[in-house]
Amino acid sequence: MAEISLVDVSIRDGNQSLWGATGLNTAQILPIAGAMDRVGFSAIDFTSSTTMAVAVRYFRNDPWERIRRMHAAMPNTPLQFITTGLRFIAWQQADPDFMALAYRLLQRAGIGKFIILDPMHDADAVIEAARLVKREGGAQVMGALTFTLSAIHTDQFYADFARRLAACPDIDCFYLKDPGGLMSPERVRSLAPLVKAAIGDKPLEIHAHCTIGFGGLTSLAAADLGIIDAVHVGIGPLGDGSSLPEAGRMLANLRAAGHTVRADEAMLAKVSDYWWRLARAQGLPVGTPQSFDASFLRHQIAGGVMTTTRRQLAELGLEHRFDEVVLETERVRAELGYPIMVTPFPQMVMSQALYNVIGARRYAQVSDEILRYVMGKFGRPTSPLDPAVEAAILDRPRAAEIAAEPPFPTLADLRRKWGHAMPDEEFLLRAVMPSDQIDAMIGTGPSPAHYNPDAAGILRLLKELAARPAARDIVIESGSTRLALHGGAHVAG
Repeated sequence: MAEISLVDVSIRDGNQSLWGATGLNTAQILPIAGAMDRVGFSAIDFTSSTTMAVAVRYFRNDPWERIRRMHAAMPNTPLQFITTGLRFIAWQQADPDFMALAYRLLQRAGIGKFIILDPMHDADAVIEAARLVKREGGAQVMGALTFTLSAIHTDQFYADFARRLAACPDIDCFYLKDPGGLMSPERVRSLAPLVKAAIGDKPLEIHAHCTIGFGGLTSLAAADLGIIDAVHVGIGPLGDGSSLPEAGRMLANLRAAGHTVRADEAMLAKVSDYWWRLARAQGLPVGTPQSFDASFLRHQIAGGVMTTTRRQLAELGLEHRFDEVVLETERVRAELGYPIMVTPFPQMVMSQALYNVIGARRYAQVSDEILRYVMGKFGRPTSPLDPAVEAAILDRPRAAEIAAEPPFPTLADLRRKWGHAMPDEEFLLRAVMPSDQIDAMIGTGPSPAHYNPDAAGILRLLKELAARPAARDIVIESGSTRLALHGGAHVAG
């Protein structure tokens, strides 16, 4: 049997999968950091440029401060950053000098491991980003083999891609990343050995979502092959559902299968208890085991995108056409060269399917994102587009306007715009985000260091009471405790 480590995805991928990436602020993460550091995870999937933007936009948290404080609180476990390569928050491919600065600052703040994921499986793009990361600090780099089902994404396709990346000395390890939860146990048994043969002695990890019920079984099947070094998991309420397999159950199952797992079970239970209490206190949904859904293998549409599309159709009085949109999604994806259904492509593909179903004719209306995709602004599509569809999409005045969009500014141009005296971390955020959001973040100041989920309810109540100054006589009773507020005075009993 194998010796396997666990990678925790709760803070970044679990939060994104189950809580829309907006479930956790800095104050809620820091209290549990020390315990997480003592579980024995080989890495913590901690953030991305998108998550950094969410920290600013929704919580007015400084994302650089969050990385530094988390690293200080858990110095023994590498913090992991996932990136699509030469992009930082903005959709445009950034200037390499700009990205070099971003990678330098991320490593300086405390990021110890980078995942480089190119949705088009462009090996040259991954290698370029890996070289930048290594040049700017020497952190560990992991190449993502992003799984999907299509006519071109065969076992050999992934093995060939992995072989090209493995030849690069700047890429240290790999993982089979299944964001849609599409990989069956049977498929991982054929795919993983071929990939392992291609990468040689470089480590291989498994990251299998549970969206349609495969994640836990596929992860166990991969572990049983004896060639997997780490299994990715989510803890407590941040596991299962559309997230990764729940950590406590996966640990028990791996050990029951005879594998040696480097993890402190008691400390893992402590972390799990904290996340459960936080989820209850904040009213956040929890991951639950999923039933198998064969239809997902065809359309590959994430649950959040499904929900949004249903709501849009209902608002138009067209909810009865939902099944048509799902079928059209499969057709659109094939015509667009089988993009992997990982952000932002599920939203783009299903929105186009919706336009095609409710419009006067197919591709009569297309989004700017689809135009940019067809023009190659998101990278080179893995498979050629349907020529007739490509021509129909580009045959409109808006296409010329998109084609004329200026490229991402150079680092030198951005420095001139914002001034050379501006601190680097603030500069990077202002270069790609609205200034009013950065102003609000700076004005808020450092994040609190403490959060107690058990006190969240009463704090929320007090905030609501403060917003109602007309309420002068209030009595709160809970068990043997009675709190009475009369005209600003209080009597406790």
